[in-house]
Amino acid sequence: MPYVNYRWMGGMLTNFATIRTRVQRMEEIEAMKENGTFEAYTKKEQAGLNKELNKLQLALGGIREMNGLPAALFVVDTKHEENAVREARRLHIPIVGLIDTNADPDLIDFGIPANDDAIRSVRMLCDVAADALISGREAVVTAEEMAAEAAPAEEAAAEATEPAAETKEVTE
Repeated sequence: MPYVNYRWMGGMLTNFATIRTRVQRMEEIEAMKENGTFEAYTKKEQAGLNKELNKLQLALGGIREMNGLPAALFVVDTKHEENAVREARRLHIPIVGLIDTNADPDLIDFGIPANDDAIRSVRMLCDVAADALISGREAVVTAEEMAAEAAPAEEAAAEATEPAAETKEVTE
């Protein structure tokens, strides 16, 4: 799952096309390091590229595989991450959030009353959310596999009835 654990950059959802170009730039610099074209630059240029790469990896490394807007947003500290909540609300993305006593529960679609300052509390709730996501994905994959297995049987049944219909037309 894509994640942001460093800093929510403004426009990460509402200006997603620009964020994708920054992710592509990060991948471009990484590719330069891998294929050796990075060595063609001077030391000063390499230092600048390394600085840019580190900054991009820190801010965008967790959303590298995210190719579209998310179906939902899980926010740990809704008061601290007001920008994320505001962007998700503007795009009508459901928000699941830990709501502490200092947060506004009206802004969150699915609030979880919890202490968002305690590490143990946050870790436990994130583990529960992660387990729920994993079991949900497994259920979707299982349903898709069952549908894929049922499709050939339905096609075979359809083919078995079609020749009989053709023979009826010929005999009449």
